[in-house]
Amino acid sequence: MSEHVERSEPETPAPPTPAALTPADAADAARLVAFGLQPKLQPARDQEYTELLRRYREDPAFARLADAVATGLGLVVLEVSPRAGMAVTAGEDSVFAVRMGDYARRTSADGSDRFLHGLAHLAVAAMAFPRPEDLADDGYIGRVSVHGVDAFVRQACRRLEERAAETGENTDPASDAPGLEAAWRVWTRRSATGATKDARRLAGSTTGIVGKAVAFLTDSGFLQRTGDDNGGTYRTTARYQLQVRDMAGSAALAELLELGVVPVTDGTPTLMPAEETEDLELVADAGLPFHA
Repeated sequence: MSEHVERSEPETPAPPTPAALTPADAADAARLVAFGLQPKLQPARDQEYTELLRRYREDPAFARLADAVATGLGLVVLEVSPRAGMAVTAGEDSVFAVRMGDYARRTSADGSDRFLHGLAHLAVAAMAFPRPEDLADDGYIGRVSVHGVDAFVRQACRRLEERAAETGENTDPASDAPGLEAAWRVWTRRSATGATKDARRLAGSTTGIVGKAVAFLTDSGFLQRTGDDNGGTYRTTARYQLQVRDMAGSAALAELLELGVVPVTDGTPTLMPAEETEDLELVADAGLPFHA
């Protein structure tokens, strides 16, 4: 008679305990965030930046640490990739947030001009990424020019003026009234160039306002200047695409897009009746690249 012997299953070895993060790791995470705050720095041109990006993608614990550092600084991480680097945007309470008042002081803009500067930024975004599929395509590169943006806004102004006339709306409200319906009245009254005696465009002209907008976006790493034609030509960067995705649900941008924009490649504008679509509102709770 054989004796029954119970055999126990071999114990599964416990997974290795991940190494505890060290102060050196925290320093590396902060260094990565610091790289992200240098918008013109391209990862491919900095070996340390490239290595930290690789570590972020391959080491979840390090990625969480870097995200926490960014959050502590009031930053929102939009994307971490070789194409965009560590793309961050500042939250409203962040010390890195660009205030509209600060921007206005840099551009010497008064109350009504601030409104025009905001419209210029909206127009650049609308021309750079006129269709939802452009915004969704990581390989898409938008192109704009200073004169093209100004011409686009003026065409949009004519569209808005026609719409106001058709509906019998008041065509001459206060110039500082909010919304695009008031914007066309202010923009069309302003000279497009207002060149000085030495052929420089005036800062308060509409092309001067657009020029300030694209210069700010270039300094912020959102645009790259490609030439001098049409008042200056520019191409978009991956960071700007991410930024516009973040602001794509703003009511003002959606309203501007709904006027109808035909995408072009040379930075010149064309308007046509908008298609019936529900794809315009991509992201909720978005705004301009600066805070009120």
